[in-house]
Amino acid sequence: MAHHIGESGRYKPQAGSQMASPNVIPMADIMLVLLIIFMVVTPMLQKNMPVDMARTDSARDMQDADKDDAIVVAITRDGAIYLGHTATRKEDLTGQIKDRISNRLDKTVYVKSDARAKYGDVVAVVDEIRSAGVDQLGLLTEKNQGKGAPPPPPNGQQQPTGD
Repeated sequence: MAHHIGESGRYKPQAGSQMASPNVIPMADIMLVLLIIFMVVTPMLQKNMPVDMARTDSARDMQDADKDDAIVVAITRDGAIYLGHTATRKEDLTGQIKDRISNRLDKTVYVKSDARAKYGDVVAVVDEIRSAGVDQLGLLTEKNQGKGAPPPPPNGQQQPTGD
């Protein structure tokens, strides 16, 4: 290693030639951690409240219900009412829906009810939606998978087969 004494008489070490390359391994580690976090969080970002909808054989596809600006009212098993993501009371539902459909051409509201919700709760919500001046009301259900096949149990367990 070469030593150099400057004009002021002080010792000044000379730096050797260095490679100026960034260390990308810590950056790759951080990116992998962020990727895992997004993979875990993304399924939790559902558009509306999850409910176990009733299953029917004569269900029709309603692609408009999947649009970002669709008005979806969800009724859970315990009678809680959600307008999109936000919980709301039945008394406030008419005013909130009037506000949302006031400047729209398509005045359709979709009702997504849990199969085990009380019938009276669903009827009361539909009545509140109708009194807001809604033209079309869509009841969202799930289509049965196959003819004669029993619907899967709501808790996700497998039904025993006769084998």
